[in-house]
Amino acid sequence: MRIVRFSANVDAGFGTDPHYGVINDNDQILVLKGDPIFGGIVPSESKIALSEVRLLAPVLPRSKVVCIGKNYADHAAEMNSAVPEEPIIFLKPNTSVIGPNDLIQWPRMSERVDHEAELAIVISRICKDVPLERVNDVIFGYTIANDVTARDLQTKDGQWTRAKGFDTFCPLGPWIETDFLPGTQKIEAIVNGEVKQSSTLDQMIFDVPRIINFVSSVMTLLPGDVIITGTPSGIGPMPEGAQVSVSIDGLGTLTNKVSNRAK
Repeated sequence: MRIVRFSANVDAGFGTDPHYGVINDNDQILVLKGDPIFGGIVPSESKIALSEVRLLAPVLPRSKVVCIGKNYADHAAEMNSAVPEEPIIFLKPNTSVIGPNDLIQWPRMSERVDHEAELAIVISRICKDVPLERVNDVIFGYTIANDVTARDLQTKDGQWTRAKGFDTFCPLGPWIETDFLPGTQKIEAIVNGEVKQSSTLDQMIFDVPRIINFVSSVMTLLPGDVIITGTPSGIGPMPEGAQVSVSIDGLGTLTNKVSNRAK
């Protein structure tokens, strides 16, 4: 099931507030009542064509975006780091989240802004210390993320909060797929039509069950929290005005443009 969050023209009768819906086989959206993460999948009688809406970030985390660093061996190598013995975790603020086709804003204090293609997990319920065998019970679904990073500031600061925490630095989308099972699916980042990152999800050092088990042993996860699971090698700069797409087989493609550098 593909779940979207969208806005529509006021003339379509949906008002100005975002709505949630399920995409059917005819590229129509079956509009849902309320937020499906908090209230369940409750269909209304309304429908609208996918072509008539603007897709938003499919989840707007109330709490946090948890990130896993250096979770592909080839990426750890390109960062001149050893393969971690346990997941490295850090946070992005929820204010960094944007949706498909939204503009990534280049901050004035950075001279290099990079792409990082990632699989994202959406959490369905309050959970703590989730056993490996119960992980699927707390997953609402999966989407795509771009862990945008001001690489020069990451190097300068020696830690990652500023470099990864700017507004617009966490594109998510285009939808949540509830039936997705991570395996050998291809993950790619494409900048201005050129493939820059290409790998498969089975190359992650720590798989999804281990990630959720570990993160939930550190902090309580809440409904709508997002965990992004690390990026493969090939990270690199996104030029001013670039179009950047992250694709994962079975999840679709998340596309954004990059602004000019703020002066």
